[in-house]
Amino acid sequence: MNIYDVTIIGAGPGGLACAIKASQLGLRYVLLEKGDDVFQGIIDSYPRGKKVYPTLPKGETEPFAIPELMPDETHAPIEEYLKKIAACIQKYQIHVSLGEEFQEIKKEKGIFTLMTSRNHYRSHSVVLAFGSNIPVDLGIYGEAKTVARKLENSDDHLGAPTLVIGGGNAAADVIATLSEAKRAAGDATPVYWAHKMENFTINKDVARDLGEEILLGGHIKILQGAIPKIGELDEEGVEHLLIQTQAVDFGQGVKFQQWMSFPMKHVIACIGTQGPSRVFDRIGLQQITCTEGICKIGKTGDRLIMLTPDYQTSQKGIYAIGGAVSPAYIEIQEEGNFRERKHSNLIYTAVRDAAVAVSHIASVIQNPIKLQEVKL
Repeated sequence: MNIYDVTIIGAGPGGLACAIKASQLGLRYVLLEKGDDVFQGIIDSYPRGKKVYPTLPKGETEPFAIPELMPDETHAPIEEYLKKIAACIQKYQIHVSLGEEFQEIKKEKGIFTLMTSRNHYRSHSVVLAFGSNIPVDLGIYGEAKTVARKLENSDDHLGAPTLVIGGGNAAADVIATLSEAKRAAGDATPVYWAHKMENFTINKDVARDLGEEILLGGHIKILQGAIPKIGELDEEGVEHLLIQTQAVDFGQGVKFQQWMSFPMKHVIACIGTQGPSRVFDRIGLQQITCTEGICKIGKTGDRLIMLTPDYQTSQKGIYAIGGAVSPAYIEIQEEGNFRERKHSNLIYTAVRDAAVAVSHIASVIQNPIKLQEVKL
C-alpha cells in the first residue's frame, strides 16, 4: 500500500486548496470526498443561481492564497463558479476519490491509517477539511425529518405560500431566490421569513441582494420571534408545521397565542449546522468547552478545537482547517498560552488555512527535526 505525505478529507474549497498546494510543493497526496462531486457541500447548500462572492474577513488584505479558487468579482452565480473550479482541477490535474466517507484514523509507528467506507489509506499526515455539515434539529416535539434543508427547485413552491426558517445568510439567500422566481412567474403568494430571535444576521453582500429583490417588488413577509412548535397532520393527511408567531401572557394561566400552519413540503429550515465536535472526540483531538469568562467569540457550551498557528491539532500530524474549525478555535501559542481566535466560514479562509497547513507539512517532511510535539 502506498504511503502518502498527506491524506486530505473533504474536497470543498479547503480540501481542493490542500491538494493544489501539495501538488505545487511536490507532496504525495490523496484527496477524499464522501459526496458525488467536488464542492458537494456548496452544491447542497447554495440555491440555483445564487451569487458567490469573493468575501474577505474584516481587516484582511492578503489576496487569495490560490487565485484560481477565488470567486469572480463580477459576482457570478454558483453554476459559473463550479465551472471555474472544474477548470482549476483540470489545470492542476487533481485527482479526487469520490464516495469515500470518513470512518476512523489509527496511528502506528508514526504512520496514519485512515479508513473510509471503501478503502484504507496510509500517510504521514492528515488534513481534516470536511467542514461543518451536521444539521441542527428544529427542536420541536417529534422532529420533522421531512423538512427541507435546502432549496431544491424554486418551481416546486410556485402557487403556494412558503416558509423559510433561519436568521442567517443561508435563509436570506433562499428568500431572495424564491421571491425572484415567484415574481418572474407572476405568482403573488408570499415568502415568509421566520426567525426565533428579533434580529437577523446577514452579511452586506447578501443584504444587498435581498434589498434589491424587495425594491423590485418581492412579496416577503418577516416573522420575528417566530418559534416552530409541532408538526401535525391536516384532515387530508398532509403533514404541516405549526409555528408560533405571537404569545401574550395575561397571567393566572391565561395566554393568547397566534399560530400559522404550513404544509411541510413548503417549509425550508435554514437553521445551520453543528461543528464536527463528535468526530474530533472520536479521533482524540483536544477541545475546550466554552464557559462564561473563557470565551468571547464562542457561545457558552460550544466546544472549540485547539490548534497551533499552523492549524495542527493536539495530535501531531493531524490538521484541521476551514469550516471544521469555525466560528472560532483556541490557538496554542509558542509561549504556552491559549488564545481564542475568530474563524470566518468563508471560501477565502478555507483556502488560506490550506496553504498554511500544507506548507507546514512540507517543511516538516523536508526538515523533520523541526517538528515538535504540541504541548498542552
